[in-house]
Amino acid sequence: MASAREVSTMIKQGFISDPSISLSPLKPISNSRISPSSSPSNSKHLSLSPPPAFPSQSHPHPRHTLFEMMSEEQLRESKHSSDNNRRRLQDKLARVLANNPNFLDGHNSSSNHLGGFGYGDVKLTVSGRDGFKISMDVHRRVLAEKSRFFAEKLRMDGGVTHSVEICDCDDVEIYVEALVLMYSDDLKKKLMGEDVSKVLGLLKVSAAIMFEAGILSCLEYLEAVPWSEDEEEKIISCLSQLQLHEPISEDVLQRVSIEPSTSTKADDIFMRMLTGVLQAKDDKARKEMKSLISRLLREDVTDSSSYGPKIDVSKDALYSLCHRCLSALILCLSEATCMDESKHDRGAMMSEIAREADNVQWIVEILIDKKMGDEFVKLWADQKELATLHAKIPTMYRHEISRVTAQLCIAIGRGHILVSKETRYSLLLTWLEPLYEDFGWMRRAGRSVDKKLVEDGLSQTILTLPLYQQQSILMNWFDRFLAKGDDCPNIQRAFEIWWRRAFIKQYVSEQDQSQMQITLCDYPS
Repeated sequence: MASAREVSTMIKQGFISDPSISLSPLKPISNSRISPSSSPSNSKHLSLSPPPAFPSQSHPHPRHTLFEMMSEEQLRESKHSSDNNRRRLQDKLARVLANNPNFLDGHNSSSNHLGGFGYGDVKLTVSGRDGFKISMDVHRRVLAEKSRFFAEKLRMDGGVTHSVEICDCDDVEIYVEALVLMYSDDLKKKLMGEDVSKVLGLLKVSAAIMFEAGILSCLEYLEAVPWSEDEEEKIISCLSQLQLHEPISEDVLQRVSIEPSTSTKADDIFMRMLTGVLQAKDDKARKEMKSLISRLLREDVTDSSSYGPKIDVSKDALYSLCHRCLSALILCLSEATCMDESKHDRGAMMSEIAREADNVQWIVEILIDKKMGDEFVKLWADQKELATLHAKIPTMYRHEISRVTAQLCIAIGRGHILVSKETRYSLLLTWLEPLYEDFGWMRRAGRSVDKKLVEDGLSQTILTLPLYQQQSILMNWFDRFLAKGDDCPNIQRAFEIWWRRAFIKQYVSEQDQSQMQITLCDYPS
């Protein structure tokens, strides 16, 4: 039970009423009439009616709590909003009907003998789920001629039906506009300028009442107009649900449908795009297309109900590009070892090596995103010739190559690449020393390098190895770090963990000496 203090606080805040407090009624205000003194022609009378009289003292008005007042305010606002929406819809429907002289709102007392159809002989009422409804005088001949649904319903009643009601509509406005289309001689012109969402609504209603001309016109509209990506999703979903058999519906979907042969040609298309980027002459365009293709290759379909399996670049295609890029990189380094000392040649060679190394990095990034990078780790670890050439080239030319090693260590450290311990050790055996040598240049290079990310990835990769291999690598790092400082990756965290494993939390595996014994027993049958 609430304490006296809590109750007092709630009364002060207005959430519960205080029975000890009552309001005295005010004296009623008398009628007053204000007549400004002026000439008779300009005289105006403003009547101020008194407010309703307060109840007598013997029946005091109950005091509302703050919560009750807030609830009543919300109800009033909700009702006011609903009334405004209904009023807007009524006005809109009135305009729609007024623009077509062939039938009138059922509430309009004017004659419906217009447009050559004669008087309306069917009272059609369309009602929504929210209770809103509208009635119209329409023509049996038009409904039966344009809609198989109405033709069947009106025929079953022996031609004496005078009142038809369509109940529980999701959108009364769309139903009315679909009926207006039945009276139109040029449906194509009528749909011009409408938005895709509205036409999809008209298509659904036309399909529901079997209004063939409406269906055809909506499909022709959808086939001709451009779509936004959101509209494309809605169109595909709508046509999948309706299962229309008109040939034009296939024409609509041709914009997004692939040919059966496309999947077999996909690798050719992907190879052409990727190769084009790798060989692009304009650096700015190359960067833009790299970013675009990377983003597109990462995209996936969240809702696969309306789509087939995703067509993706194959592993074979990507590794074919990998081998091509590695060959080009080896060729560049071979030429660099024999290059002239002239400044022009050195600058051009530096740019060429950086470009080929960047190509390898991009393909590796795609492989990691596609979870196909495991084979590349072994391929990179086996590049002994490339590692030998790397050592012969000045650091300022070659440091971009070590970014590939950093990429792989980061992916291994995050668990995005799963390879055997032999492959992981082989990778570090081949490329760890070059990474140490190039790290200072990598860090100071114009292109941003996340120093901490590289150090964390390298640390985690080292710590996945057997303890004796950790010791060998980390003791070597210890000596190098003392000599080079910031020009060497700072992997102290890995060093600490190795130290604890080796000297503090020593784990000794114990072989299970117990042996399972199996005894066979014969039981008399």
